[in-house]
Amino acid sequence: MLQVAISVLSLVLGSGVPLAAQSNHAKSLAPFVPSPITVVERMLEAAQVKQGETVYDLGCGDGRVLITAVEKFHAKAVGVELNQRLADAARGAIKQRGYENRASIIQGNLLEVDLSSADVVTLYLLTESNSQLRPNLEKYLRPGARVVSHDFEIRGWKPVRVEEVQAHRRMHKIYVYEVGKK
Repeated sequence: MLQVAISVLSLVLGSGVPLAAQSNHAKSLAPFVPSPITVVERMLEAAQVKQGETVYDLGCGDGRVLITAVEKFHAKAVGVELNQRLADAARGAIKQRGYENRASIIQGNLLEVDLSSADVVTLYLLTESNSQLRPNLEKYLRPGARVVSHDFEIRGWKPVRVEEVQAHRRMHKIYVYEVGKK
């Protein structure tokens, strides 16, 4: 039954990547569902990433947000990924492009990472997972830092902007939050 639910979720989210083949690590806050590149680009645009800023992608999967942040926005990028296989894939993609001096991967639990050097944090987690992460965001992020969440809100925070983008036959929502903005 669980495998059926996971497969259905994969189809609904439109990734095309079967979730049943992915790790169900006990500490995982969300399944790996890669964001379409058009959504990744819009997330980083919505966050108004500037050259030299540091983008953290929590649950970075295959590293596509990191690579896009480096290539298109000339930012530094740090990914946090619990799944060893995905962390290795992201490292490989970074190395293949020669970005090791501008992008890195922390293989570990995103709830335990110091985010104080982040200018922008990107998320594609579930709403409940965002709720678990919120205390860390509030603890580490300085005023003016932006948090961008794909499809799932951060309860108790008011977005400064909500955008929609069409990808993979459905509309995706992008929630943009700014630390210190009410």
